[in-house]
Amino acid sequence: MQINVFSIEKKEDFKKEIEEFIKKSKQFANVKNITLYSKNLAKTNNPQQEYSKIFEKYTQNGFNIILTPEGKLIDSYEFSKFFEHSLVNFFIAGAYGFDEDFKSKGVNISLSPLTMSHKIAKLVLFEQIYRGLSIKHNHPYHK
Repeated sequence: MQINVFSIEKKEDFKKEIEEFIKKSKQFANVKNITLYSKNLAKTNNPQQEYSKIFEKYTQNGFNIILTPEGKLIDSYEFSKFFEHSLVNFFIAGAYGFDEDFKSKGVNISLSPLTMSHKIAKLVLFEQIYRGLSIKHNHPYHK
């Protein structure tokens, strides 16, 4: 199983913590942290559209999950069902979020009704990936 987390970042925060969750997840799946950035972001009047352009080619294969504040709230058990797919892609935009066209390319979820920076959301996502894989494989971490 392959899990990819795509995010827009110039500088990565919480790198050590994220790497720890990736390491723990290795027993269940190959998890990748893929950070992307475009110089065009600093120049654009439409960052949502630029995010979509950056991520577009990664939506062609696999099961796509797009993190959006208005996405569906789910619990960890429902989240773990995403891992029934052999290739799962998660997408985290920057501060401006995704345009409607990009949101239509996958399942839209929200990690919380609270507003959090995309960097904090990313850390929470990696913890939930490990928790979801633990649930799927009946590992005691999730209890």
